[in-house]
Amino acid sequence: MRIGELADQTGVSTRSLRYYEEQGLLQSDRTSGGQREYTGAAVHRVRRIQDLFAAGMHSATIKRLLPCTRDVDGGPSEIADAQLAADLTHERDRIRAQIGALNTSLVALERVIDTAMGPNSDVGSISGAHAGSQVEVPSEESGSAPQSV
Repeated sequence: MRIGELADQTGVSTRSLRYYEEQGLLQSDRTSGGQREYTGAAVHRVRRIQDLFAAGMHSATIKRLLPCTRDVDGGPSEIADAQLAADLTHERDRIRAQIGALNTSLVALERVIDTAMGPNSDVGSISGAHAGSQVEVPSEESGSAPQSV
């Protein structure tokens, strides 16, 4: 598929796709006319890249991680090693801290909204609808069981 079609299927701009290629995150073949051609697997790869960027990872970290994961489901490939595990542990801890800070901000925001609306508001309370709502993250001990932050 051509770059425009990949952009359409993934919702990522052609400029971003070219950047991913420049950073070594995405590969394409070239036609005789010099146009980029991607395989169908590129859709999964781009989605994985987008997920990792959304998690706050930098392109250099993503470049190291991608060969060690499957694009379709993000699971580990055969070449994941101890160094990668150590690096990803650092990334996981950073993301957990970020989630904790966001939850703290969310609680503060809900309190301000509740106060501003007052007890007799017709609009309704955000924190009333989501009292104590917090993001669930996998616990460190179990590896995948959810834990409230």
